[in-house]
Amino acid sequence: MYKEFFGLRANPFNVNPDPRYLFLTRHTEEALACLTYGIQSRKGFVLLTGEVGTGKTTLINKLLEWLRVQQVPTAFVFNSRLNVPQFLDYMMADFGVPSDSRSKSQILLRLYNWLLDRYRAGETAVLIVDEAQGLSDELLEEIRMMTNLETFTEKLLQIVLVGQPELEQKLKQPNLRQLRQRLTLRAKTYPLTLEETRSYVAQRLRIAGWNGQAIFNPESLLAIHRYSCGIPRVVNLICEHCLVSTFVDQQRIVTASVVEVVARDFDLVENPVSGIALSPVSQPPSSPASLDVLSGALARPLVRSHAAAFKAVPAASSGEPLQNAVPAPEHSPRISNAKIDPIAGSPTSPLPEPSASSPQAPPSAQSAEPEAAPLASASHAAPETAPSEKFDLVDALKTLANLADRLRESEQDAPKERKL
Repeated sequence: MYKEFFGLRANPFNVNPDPRYLFLTRHTEEALACLTYGIQSRKGFVLLTGEVGTGKTTLINKLLEWLRVQQVPTAFVFNSRLNVPQFLDYMMADFGVPSDSRSKSQILLRLYNWLLDRYRAGETAVLIVDEAQGLSDELLEEIRMMTNLETFTEKLLQIVLVGQPELEQKLKQPNLRQLRQRLTLRAKTYPLTLEETRSYVAQRLRIAGWNGQAIFNPESLLAIHRYSCGIPRVVNLICEHCLVSTFVDQQRIVTASVVEVVARDFDLVENPVSGIALSPVSQPPSSPASLDVLSGALARPLVRSHAAAFKAVPAASSGEPLQNAVPAPEHSPRISNAKIDPIAGSPTSPLPEPSASSPQAPPSAQSAEPEAAPLASASHAAPETAPSEKFDLVDALKTLANLADRLRESEQDAPKERKL
């Protein structure tokens, strides 16, 4: 739909595991080299694992393409929801080995003789099992037994197990320790880094006939990597829909705002691939803690409802020491500019110490309750108090007590154990 608009010959971001679009990162090159080495050296068992969408099947299709060029007989089992007889039937059919018998012993004997013929001809045979994390323990044990089809020096059948990280956990079971010990080589696929994501998008565009004209700006590529967490399949999904949306709007450049809209449509903002909630790219960083940061649940509505009562407290900008701090009673809610634990209600970072150049608190405030946390800086500064004016701590405590009484009357449903 958008190919002509962006000057492309094909859709660059199809989610099909097309080996032409295989992007060779350092980890992918290592994995491909590990697989080819294990097959050529007749190592028997090779394991390939990786997170969902990191390109395992695309890598396997590239391997199959190479094996076909080398004229190596292969069987590719992509459905792990099979029992043992079904698995053997599928494997023999994919190898092209006729077997009229339904007996398991006859099937294995036929397979062994066929593998010996391949070995005498200087050939090998490769069995690749995708989605192997879904194989039953019984079938995994049956696959292990196939490695006993061997000569004194070499394995006759090379087996590649491909699966998600759950496969590694499954192989740690005590009843599968024999299979785990026979895994001679292990390879992994990984998510893309930011630089790899940029190169990945550019490569797919080039293969699809891109003429070099800018389509994704740097901010959009940063957003794509952020929301996809570097998972190639999710990168394809986001890019495909970004191109569609940009084409509908008749725009030539995909912007970060378009990426954010697509990410929200696919629920990648609150529930990203990595499982960590992400904030929108355009959202500014959170502001410093203000007056409504209090120790205890009762204090938050107190400040929101009666903010005017605290205007007499001088404000301090972010990063500056607090001035004219008012100490709180031992059992009253403490107000501070420290971060507050929402469960325990205790500060998680210490308050900044007053600098030598800043005005000191009145003597009465310095002598009373040394452990009590002072009031935090307010977002709106009030007129400063004259240096000669005395501060009455008793009146301040009475004012806070009156506010607490009015709050209890207005919020009768508040828990009784909450006290100011």
